[in-house]
Amino acid sequence: MGTADRLADWVDLVHARWPPTDAAAWDSTGLQVGDPDDPVHAVLVCLDVTADTLDEAGEAGADLVLAHHPLLFRPLRRLTPETAAGRLALRAVRSGVAILAAHTNYDVAAPGTTEPVTDLLGLGRVRPLQPLGLGDSGSVKLVTFVPRDHTGAVVDALAAAGAGTIGEYERCAFSVRGTGTFRPSAGASPAVGERERVNAVDEDRLEMVVPRGEVAAAVTALADAHPYEEVAYDVYPLAEAGAADRGLGRIGSLPEPLALGEVAARLADGLPAPGLRVAGDLERRVRRVAACGGAGDALVDDALRAGADLFVTGDLRHHVTLDALTMGMAMIDAGHWATEAAALPAMRQRLAADAAGRGLRARLLASAVRTDPWAAWGQRRPGAWDVEGARDVPR
Repeated sequence: MGTADRLADWVDLVHARWPPTDAAAWDSTGLQVGDPDDPVHAVLVCLDVTADTLDEAGEAGADLVLAHHPLLFRPLRRLTPETAAGRLALRAVRSGVAILAAHTNYDVAAPGTTEPVTDLLGLGRVRPLQPLGLGDSGSVKLVTFVPRDHTGAVVDALAAAGAGTIGEYERCAFSVRGTGTFRPSAGASPAVGERERVNAVDEDRLEMVVPRGEVAAAVTALADAHPYEEVAYDVYPLAEAGAADRGLGRIGSLPEPLALGEVAARLADGLPAPGLRVAGDLERRVRRVAACGGAGDALVDDALRAGADLFVTGDLRHHVTLDALTMGMAMIDAGHWATEAAALPAMRQRLAADAAGRGLRARLLASAVRTDPWAAWGQRRPGAWDVEGARDVPR
């Protein structure tokens, strides 16, 4: 048998797929329990760390639990059984089970926790309700202007200094021809052209990618290799690929308007929810739909600004919902657990593909424990209630 994976390898894999820098500032994500040098033979993917999921991990031989919701959400003053988080953390340690969390960094991913709802409704092209921002790729674009017969030498010098590497390709550069103009002063020593007159020189605009940590070395190499006394160059930050698609929530449009009741029926059939709460006229037709997996009522204003007819999320509060109805937006509470649990199969599939690409061999297991704390009970007809003897008659 080969050597087991290291916990550090799985932490790196999860962070490469869902960077901790994408997580909200208030969030607690990453490795929460465990030694990075510990071995990992099996990984259990779940929504919540509970006593039942820890039992499940033990029975399945999983020594790493990857949970969407962090176990240690707030700092612990002491590690004792006096709190739920302390009790479960102690149990995990005693059982030899590490805990790793991917929370809001998975929520904002594309795809993330909202895609089960948007895919189920066929919203097609969607955008984030709260975009994460362009993000930082960790690289910059270095642009300079070189006399045409010196371009090759400058590219070689920049490549030797760490510029021009894209994936498995080195010395990557782009150039386009143009004309550079300048007027050297009387005290200048121009490599080409004459002092105190406007000179026009055939130049190449040269562009190369440079890792942020190598910018200083690249600029020094550029100055050494460039024939000009004064070297003109620009450094542009580069956005991470796909960053514009990341963010909390989604907004999109149904292929055609549907009655609110029909949308609710689709969600009830497609999500693992014990039931839905619907606020609004069931006959009203809706087209523009906003959604957020988990607890998303903090995004109600964003949904209204985006022109949503309907907002689908979980954990909707009473007054927030009344205000949204007043502003003309219907609401569906599909449940915190149901909307996010539906996103776990995709999480596990992406982890499996990434692990195979890195040569990791630990088994990936899907939790079968339902951690939804709620169950539907005693549904009553709307209108069948009394207030101080006054009966509301159903219409």
